[in-house]
Amino acid sequence: MRRAAVAVAAGAMAVSLAACGSAKESGNKADATNTVKGNAIKVGLLLPENQTARYEKFDKPLIEKAVKDLTAGKGEVVYANAKQDATTQNSQIDTMITNKVNVLIIDAVDSKAIAGSVKKAKDAGIPVVAYDRLAEGPIDAYTSFDNEEVGKVQGKALLEALGDKAKDGQIVMMNGSVTDPNAALFKKGAHSVLDGKVNIGKEYDTVEWKPENANTNMAAALTALGKDKVVGVYSANDGMAGGIITALKAAGVSPLPPVTGQDAELAGVQRIVAGEQFMSVYKPYAPEAEAAAKMAVALAKGDSIATTATAKVDSPTTKGVPSLLIPVVSLTKANVKDTVIRDNVYTADEICTDKYAAACATLGLK
Repeated sequence: MRRAAVAVAAGAMAVSLAACGSAKESGNKADATNTVKGNAIKVGLLLPENQTARYEKFDKPLIEKAVKDLTAGKGEVVYANAKQDATTQNSQIDTMITNKVNVLIIDAVDSKAIAGSVKKAKDAGIPVVAYDRLAEGPIDAYTSFDNEEVGKVQGKALLEALGDKAKDGQIVMMNGSVTDPNAALFKKGAHSVLDGKVNIGKEYDTVEWKPENANTNMAAALTALGKDKVVGVYSANDGMAGGIITALKAAGVSPLPPVTGQDAELAGVQRIVAGEQFMSVYKPYAPEAEAAAKMAVALAKGDSIATTATAKVDSPTTKGVPSLLIPVVSLTKANVKDTVIRDNVYTADEICTDKYAAACATLGLK
C-alpha cells in the first residue's frame, strides 16, 4: 500500500472508542513464558480461508512485510490457511505450538470452536492476537474493522440507492456465516439502519459465506417473492454479491436492483464500475495488518501494546481485550479512483479490462 494507506492507519489510531475504555492500563503485556530478547521472532499466522481474495492477496503479504520491518528482517512468519475448516485450524494451532512459535495471529474460522486451542497456546506461554474476527478464549489483543459500522455503511448505501422506492417492494438480506462473529455485527449494523425503512421479504444466514449458497438462496427468494417485487439486496460481502447478481440475471431481472457488498474484491469493483453492483465496503488492510504485526512483535518480546491498542472490547469469554478498530469507507462508482486505485490496491489496468473499458472511460478511470 502507498502512503495513503499509512495515513489511514494514523487516523485509525486516533479513533475514539471511549465507551470501550482505555487500553493504557495493566494487562497490556502477555503472560508469556517464552518472551524473546532481540528480533528473531517466530510469528504463527493462521488465516481462515482462501475463497475470499483478500487473505492471500493482502493480509498475508502485508503481515509478513510488517513483521520483517519491525524486526530488522529477522522475524519469521509461519503461515497456515484453514480453508474454511475449523478442525483443520485447531490442528494447525497444535502444530505451531509444537514448533514453538513465539506468538500467534489468528483469524478464526469459527470463533467459538477455536477457544480451546487459544487456551492451549496460552498454557504454552504463547500470546495470541485475534485478527479481523474476535476469537473466543484468553486472547491478548484484537484488531479488526468496526464491524457494526460496516453493516451501517452498507444499510445507508442501500437506502441511498433505493431513495423514494425504499418501501415499494421487498428487499432480500443475505448475511454471512453464523460461525463468523463479524457476520452478526454486520447484520446488527444493517438492521439498525434498515428496520422500519424497508420491507424485508427474505433473510438468510449464508453457510460458509459461499457465493454458490448465496446464489441458491437468492433464487429461492425470487421464487417466493416474485422477481418483480425485489427492489434491493443487502449482501454482506462481494463474493456473495457475485452469486446474487448471477441469480438475478438468470431469473431475467432487469434492471438489476441495487446490491451491496464488502471487501472491495476486484470482481466486486468491476461490477460497481459496470453498474451491476451498487457498492462495496473498502477496508484498508494495511493499517489492520500493521496493527496486528505491532501487537504480535510487542507481545512476543513482553512489551506493552498500549500505543497500538487504543481501546478495549469484550468477547463472550474475555473482558477488556486491548484492541484497535479501524474505520471503513463506502466504495461506489464515485470514489473508485480515490480509494482502491489511489491506495494501489488495484491499478486502473487491472480493473479496466476489455469487458469494462467503456464503463471505465465513462468514469475517467483510464
